[in-house]
Amino acid sequence: MDGAMTSRTAAKLKSDGWTILETTGFMHLVGPLWERKVDGQYEFAIATEDKHHNRRGMVQGGVMMTFADRTCGMTARYVSGKEYMATVQLDTHFVEAGKIGDILISRPRVVRATRNLIFMSTEVSVDDRCIVMANGVFKILKGPV
Repeated sequence: MDGAMTSRTAAKLKSDGWTILETTGFMHLVGPLWERKVDGQYEFAIATEDKHHNRRGMVQGGVMMTFADRTCGMTARYVSGKEYMATVQLDTHFVEAGKIGDILISRPRVVRATRNLIFMSTEVSVDDRCIVMANGVFKILKGPV
């Protein structure tokens, strides 16, 4: 995706109520990540670029898994109010390929929360097409490490 396309995509996301999330480390390399809240529910977006391609020129599966993991984990943190969590398990099902230039949307939801674990689910979609389904389990930690 060229610079002009990236600027148009960013302008479109901003006009639709999305804001860029501050990221560091690996997520900074993958992003930018976008977030908004609609009817009390968190939504996340990533605009795929050339850096996200696999050998076939489609969106790399690891990008979609990372996106699902991060958005489920963030939502678990937001909903629980707990700052520190670790992914215990993430099951991912690839339903359809994503194309470079697609805007991926994740709308995670809490399936169940216990004292120590939060069970999450999300579908990653492009427009109205589900391209990835993911379920994750996140452990609530006492501190950073």
